[in-house]
Amino acid sequence: MWRLDRLGRSLPHLIEVVSTLDARGVGFRSLTESIDTTTPGGRLIFHVFGALGQFERDLIRDRTKAGLAAAAARGRKGECKPVVTDDKLKRAREHLANGLSIREAAARIKVSKTALYAALEASQSEAPDHSATDFRHAVRSSSENNTWRGKLHV
Repeated sequence: MWRLDRLGRSLPHLIEVVSTLDARGVGFRSLTESIDTTTPGGRLIFHVFGALGQFERDLIRDRTKAGLAAAAARGRKGECKPVVTDDKLKRAREHLANGLSIREAAARIKVSKTALYAALEASQSEAPDHSATDFRHAVRSSSENNTWRGKLHV
């Protein structure tokens, strides 16, 4: 095994896995930590390192909880900043009103279609139905694709 902490999720789980291996006559050896459970000293080191790994995971969990609580106290909800800003949403609506498809409007404001749809929905705005335009564009693109038309020469 490369590292001891890669073997188990928690100290009890780690001990259970190594005990199961031991019961089947299989020794455990960590390549990076010089642990060999076939010797008494190796078993001692195994338990010490396992306990330290568990301690480290517990510290990380506690720090994460404390950080989230501090952020909540400052009014942060843990959400990311919106990709589609108010300005981009306004420009996207203008593009849609001028007949562009959702895909084209999203490309113009440099966001994904999914992000634009989500922003339109979140703003309680109905996105115009451009499915016919999207379909015509897809058919036109396909018919102009030389590979699909069988005209690709390698």
